[in-house]
Amino acid sequence: MDKRLEPARPRPQFELRWGGLHIVVERVPAWLVALVATAAGSGAAWWTSR
Repeated sequence: MDKRLEPARPRPQFELRWGGLHIVVERVPAWLVALVATAAGSGAAWWTSR
């Protein structure tokens, strides 16, 4: 008998299961990281200048 083993799939970066909603993010794009970092920096600068 020939048993073939499937290669292990890499785990997703983010997985959300909530009722019927199922969201899986395989990898986070670099532009999204840059956008979040820029927004956080701008928000922190605004908050400290108040």
